Amino acid sequence: MQDTITKTPKLEDSRILYEDDEHQYIWFGWEEEEGTESFVQTNQCLILNHDQGYFFDPGGTYVFHHVLENIARYVNPRQLRYIIATHQDPDVCSSIPYWMKATDAELLISRLWLHFVSHFGLEDVSRVLPVPDGGVRIKLNSGDELLMIPAHFLHSEGNFCIYDSRSQILFSGDIGAAIFPHGERYLFVEDFQQHLHYCAGFHKRYMHSNRLCRMWAERVAKLPIRMIVPQHGAIYAGEQVGQFLSWFRDLKCGGDYAEQIYANERF
Repeated sequence: MQDTITKTPKLEDSRILYEDDEHQYIWFGWEEEEGTESFVQTNQCLILNHDQGYFFDPGGTYVFHHVLENIARYVNPRQLRYIIATHQDPDVCSSIPYWMKATDAELLISRLWLHFVSHFGLEDVSRVLPVPDGGVRIKLNSGDELLMIPAHFLHSEGNFCIYDSRSQILFSGDIGAAIFPHGERYLFVEDFQQHLHYCAGFHKRYMHSNRLCRMWAERVAKLPIRMIVPQHGAIYAGEQVGQFLSWFRDLKCGGDYAEQIYANERF
């Protein structure tokens, strides 16, 4: 099969994925530099609705200044209303002490991780709001909603995805993530079968089990989804959305391979 993916040595670090008179959905993708192979590439997303900002998975301390500079091109950081962390990993939110100083935002994170974020150096947790296991609906000034959809154990015990009803974009966290060799990252998935080379291994080990994958995929498939934006790697758009959800629904992963994992076998 011919490889139809265009490999780009350097991608733009922001892209407006949706825009109308009231609403913008902006993707930020930090590109790792030469000599930093130990750092995984991360994506962040910002929604602007009636001049209020909603920022997803702010990232690690290493990328804070770069991401802050990019966000400031679009909005005053003091206009951020909520920062939302899909889960507790350091690549998701270890920069949160810096963001709490640079903004007046409140942090939304699973109730399971409410007292863990202080270990990143956050002394005052008064602006950290626990999200119940069932998720929450956040009403925007335009009347639209952000949905924090449960994605527990995929791969964190307390994990959520974020769906924007206006743009119909799902920010999926680690679900859908891909890890590219240096210099081979691309922005949009064009050939799903080729893309599996970069994402299948990650999902087999970092996701919990097929039962959980199926529950999540069947739930989100009921939503009108134009794009899926993971925290790492490329964006799924158009027909790639359905292809990914079908693949993920049937994925054998994690505990399904328990015998091989404990026997130290490759799978």
